[in-house]
Amino acid sequence: MCERHKKALDKVTNILCDGGYTGPSFAQSIKETIDCSVEIIKRSELHKFVVLSKRWIVERTFAWLENYRRLWKNCERTLENSRQSCLLAGVAILLKRF
Repeated sequence: MCERHKKALDKVTNILCDGGYTGPSFAQSIKETIDCSVEIIKRSELHKFVVLSKRWIVERTFAWLENYRRLWKNCERTLENSRQSCLLAGVAILLKRF
């Protein structure tokens, strides 16, 4: 997917991933394809509730974006249209906050 949409992903500098994306092959392929770093947030080995660093940022952002009806389903034909819808929702969120 990254190879196909390389031009649309040119501004991505860092990718935050869940523990399911561990392994050097994933990070290396992302580095070669779109030249950005991959940060994997790992869970604690203990089975206790621990807030994962930076995971809350992603979850909060998804919760904010869910308020916009156009983003509930991906009905867009191209990745660029979906990206623009997310950017418009982000601008609307910022305008409401300030």
